[in-house]
Formats: sequence, structure tokens, C-alpha cells
Amino acid sequence: MAATQAVPHLDLFGDPIELTQLLVNVPSVSGAEETLCDAIVTALSRAAPLLKVERDGNAVVAQTQLGRGRRVLLAGHLDTVPIAENLPSSRDDDRIYGCGTSDMKAALAVMLHLAATLEAPTSDLTFVFYDQEEVEASRDGLGRLARHHPQWLATDLAILMEPTNALVEAGCQGTLRVRVDATGRRAHSARSWLGRNAIHGLAGVLAALAAYEPRTVTIDGCTYREGLSAVAISGGVAGNVIPDEASVTLNFRFAPDRSEQDAYGHVCAVLEQAAGAGEFAATLIDSAPAASPHLANPAVADFVAAVGSAPVAKYGWTDVARFAALGIPALNYGPGDPNLAHAQDESVQTALITRCTQVLRAYLGA
Repeated sequence: MAATQAVPHLDLFGDPIELTQLLVNVPSVSGAEETLCDAIVTALSRAAPLLKVERDGNAVVAQTQLGRGRRVLLAGHLDTVPIAENLPSSRDDDRIYGCGTSDMKAALAVMLHLAATLEAPTSDLTFVFYDQEEVEASRDGLGRLARHHPQWLATDLAILMEPTNALVEAGCQGTLRVRVDATGRRAHSARSWLGRNAIHGLAGVLAALAAYEPRTVTIDGCTYREGLSAVAISGGVAGNVIPDEASVTLNFRFAPDRSEQDAYGHVCAVLEQAAGAGEFAATLIDSAPAASPHLANPAVADFVAAVGSAPVAKYGWTDVARFAALGIPALNYGPGDPNLAHAQDESVQTALITRCTQVLRAYLGA
């Protein structure tokens, strides 16, 4: 039996840059967040007496109950993508390298530091640390909290601390995955004319994807670019067999002016125009809605003004969409670089950690 990983001691009062590196060195690939979750529960319970700390599986919610006129929620996910020979972390003068540095251990460090050191916030605060964001939407810990404990997520503004280079990224794209299955007839490859090649039957689908021209949409001054891509392909029986089955998985990232139903209909329309020798069928296997930027909302506008820079569109899906579905204004803001998320050379600039800490401290009150 593998030895249980020791729960690390987290100093929430120290420099959040140092805390970031400590958090990075606690592996927390999706589905294996328990050690990190244990450490956070212990640290918050010890260092933040103003907070009521509650837990659901490997998700933690810590709240103040100070009777303030508004509530602000900060949320960050504990999990990372699989480690790509990029742990333990390393550091040079202005950057920390390692799995999860940008997405999103740096944000967790900022949240934990603020939870311990904001002694008189001007708003009531909720800190949400949740599991399994990097996998299919059905396993997302924030979704589980919304189902099991919706009262824990009630707030006037939700700030998802996704990597944004310390800019406000408004709304988010929706995402769905469709599997296209082609059928054929199996035969010996020496007599290929007796069969019908299922892999060849996908040629029209792949050609349609290669020729696809993504749409761009501007909403509230934020420009979203869509994308329809093949992300996986499978097929083949043996080196001397014409295959009778093959499939390709598509991912469609769609703008906030489309519903999930509209987005799926668009993918089906693209597939209907695909020419090919084989027969294929499309199956929706995963879907999550987009979220509009809602920059005119007073709570969102207030935070945008505090950041002091123009917001931009969020490329990618985030749990902003879950809050939007609950009728809660939400935005993305965090210290990581979204272009480095999930990369083997993932890293975070230490200056961005400091910047986010300062902005949030000023916004939430000393």
C-alpha cells in the first residue's frame, strides 16, 4: 500500500509568493486533491477565526458573518492537469515554475493569504476552494456545491480567480464535445474493394473542420472568437484489416450569444454539409454553457474600476458560467498567465501574485 502523503503546514500570514511555491509542491491532480484540501482546512481553522469553515468532499467553503451590506465570493480550484515532469517547482528572480503555478496555485495562495489577514473587510467574504475543475463538467466540485449547498454560494459578486494576467476577463466561452462515429464494412486489406473503410468515411468531416472559419462576436466591448476542432481520433483493427468503425471527437468553443442547444445545432449543421464516402452519426458527450460579460452590472463595474484596466473576453470555459446560471454576477481575475496553463513549462510571474493581492486587499478593505 502506498504511503499517505503528509499534510503540509501552510503559513497563511507570510508572503503569498512563498505560499504559492509551497502549494505547487503539493500534487493535486484532478481526483487526488485530498492532501491539499486537508492542509487548507487545517490552516484556515487555525489562522482565520473570523471564518466559518465547512467542507463537502474535497471542497472547502469559508465565510465571514459580519453583517456587512454586501458579500463578495472568491473561488479557486484545487486541482491541476496531470504532472508533466514539472514538479517539484523551481524559482528564479521573478518567476515560479511548476505544474499548477498559473492554473491556479498562485490564486489559491492569494485567497488563503487574504482569508487570514483581512481583519476588517468592508464586505462579508466567502472563500471557495473546490475540486475536479479540470475534468468533465459533471465532476466539477463547484457544481456539486451548487447542488448540495446552494446557500454557501449566495453572494453579490463572484470572482473566479482563473489565470488572467491580473486583468478582468469577462464572461466565458461555452464548450461542448461531440463524438462522430463512422461505420464501414470489415475486409482483408489485400482485397480492400470488398470492404468499406470507416476511417476513410471520416474524410469529409476532417475536411469540413480544416475549412471551418470561426466566427467572432463582440459583446459589451469584449470580442469572443469561436473554434471548432478535432481533439481526438480513433480507429483501426489490425495492419491487414479494413476497419469497420472509426470516430473523431470534436470540441466547439462558442460565444456567449449562443445557448448550448444553439451551439449543438451549429455543429450538426457543419457535419451535415460534410461530404464523405462513409456513414457517420454525431453524439453529444459533454456540454457547458457560456456566460455573458454583464459589464453593466453595478457589482461587476465596481470591481472593474478597482482593477483600473479595460476588461477583455475570456477565452475558455470557467465556472463563471455556473454563477451566471444561478443569477449571480461573476468575472475572472487572477495572477496566472492563461497562455501557460497546462503547459510543461507552466510558470507564474511573482509580480502578478503581488499585484492581485494588493488589488483585492484594497477592494475588500484592510
